[in-house]
Amino acid sequence: MAVPQHGQELDLHDLRERLLRAQESAIATGTVPPTLRPVVRESWERALRGAIDPDHALPRLDLDEDEFREYRAAHALAPVMPVIRRLLVDGAEESGLVVAVGDVNGRLLWVEGDAGLRRRAEDMLFVAGADWSEASIGTSAPGTALELDRAVQIRGAEHYNRIVHPWSCTAAPVHDPATGALLGVIDITGTDHAVAPHTMSLVAATVAAVEAELRIANLETTVRATIRRSRMRAAPSTSAAGPAPATLTVLGERRPRLGTHELSPRHAEILTLLAWHSRGLGAERLAALLYEGEASPVTLRAELVRLRRVLEAAGEPPLESRPYRLGREVDLDATSVARLLGQGSLRRALERYPGALLPSSTAPGIVEIREELAGRVRESMLSDAPPELLLEFAERDEHRYDAELWRACLELLPPRSRRRASVVAHLARIESALR
Repeated sequence: MAVPQHGQELDLHDLRERLLRAQESAIATGTVPPTLRPVVRESWERALRGAIDPDHALPRLDLDEDEFREYRAAHALAPVMPVIRRLLVDGAEESGLVVAVGDVNGRLLWVEGDAGLRRRAEDMLFVAGADWSEASIGTSAPGTALELDRAVQIRGAEHYNRIVHPWSCTAAPVHDPATGALLGVIDITGTDHAVAPHTMSLVAATVAAVEAELRIANLETTVRATIRRSRMRAAPSTSAAGPAPATLTVLGERRPRLGTHELSPRHAEILTLLAWHSRGLGAERLAALLYEGEASPVTLRAELVRLRRVLEAAGEPPLESRPYRLGREVDLDATSVARLLGQGSLRRALERYPGALLPSSTAPGIVEIREELAGRVRESMLSDAPPELLLEFAERDEHRYDAELWRACLELLPPRSRRRASVVAHLARIESALR
């Protein structure tokens, strides 16, 4: 967007002054002046009815850190974040913009983009986990887009909340392509660049790409289910195929699960060890991999008894013994990532690798698998990933200070890439932090 000329600056200043006077009048009289844009006027009317304080209202943070991470990891938009990052976030750092993705209730799930702008936005709690619904904070692009179920742009003092007046934003809702249900919202926030005419088109194109990705995922799920049903119908009754393997989810910060059943940390460790060592483990070896220091065989047996009850409740066959092994194959997400790396499918591997394996576990065998898998992911990215994928990997929180990764990104980027400047600046911050 071009820098505003002198006359444009006066127009923007005049607009701000008129909006401030309109808000003062609305608060004093309870009636919003009809001179405002209809989308803004109606939003202010909802804010007045909701008794939102324009000077002191702040978003709520109603989930603790663990609850929020689990909720975000399980959200329907989590699998399509790579699409959003590729289309919006990758250019946001260079454009001085912040990209936010929220749920259907206005809770922000991801806030990414320009690091300096994100730090400024933290002053008004524009952060992951915060409730930016209209009911909480008043007029804003993400909250109002959800309220109206359509794309909106909100400029500066059009925000009902005065702490948000320095900001402008464009947002559009995302729907489930199969059911039409509202899933959440995608938002671009910043200065006046965030409401440039092309920004609405950019956000709308991203929403279309996200919904197309969700449609493909739904179709793949339907096709797989159809194939399974066809195979079961075609198989002789004496040798019908059994149910698909349950998924054992242990990567990242989310709660470990077997299928839909949550697991305790210890049960997740045992199942991961047995799934990774698929040929089975003797009692002594399993105990050595599970416990730090020496553990009584009675302790291990008691834990296995409890685990058998969990498996029974989940409809899974019991553990086999001598050696201990799973009663049937499970789909361990860590194994899937390792397999994709071996096939050279780096993007799919990275999409299925949200973070370290059971990151809070100190079990020796789990630490060994965690480090092996993390090392394989990192080395595969360093050796074979294209520049944009390597940057996506380097920008994860756990790699923000991995100088080798960032230097590799710089070497891979074309000489005229607009991203080189931000990578050089980030390397300088790393070097400064390590002094």
